[in-house]
Amino acid sequence: MAKDLEWAEKAKGMLKAELKRRNLGYRDLAEKLAAAGTHETERNLANKISRGGFTAAFFLQCLDAIGVQSLRLAD
Repeated sequence: MAKDLEWAEKAKGMLKAELKRRNLGYRDLAEKLAAAGTHETERNLANKISRGGFTAAFFLQCLDAIGVQSLRLAD
C-alpha cells in the first residue's frame, strides 16, 4: 500500500511540475482538455490532482493536452 501512495505522489508531482514548466494553471488545463474532448472543471481538476489518485489514462490525457512530448522518470 505504501508503494502505491508513493507512485501516486510521484505522478501528482510530475503533472504539477509539467504544468508549472509551461506556466499553466488548472483553468488552462481544463480548456486544453475540453478542446481534446475531455470535460473537467477547474475545481474538479484541482481536487483530482491534489489527491493524486487519478488513472494513468487521465495522466496521459493531461500530458498530451499540455504538449508534453517526453517525460523523464528519474532525476
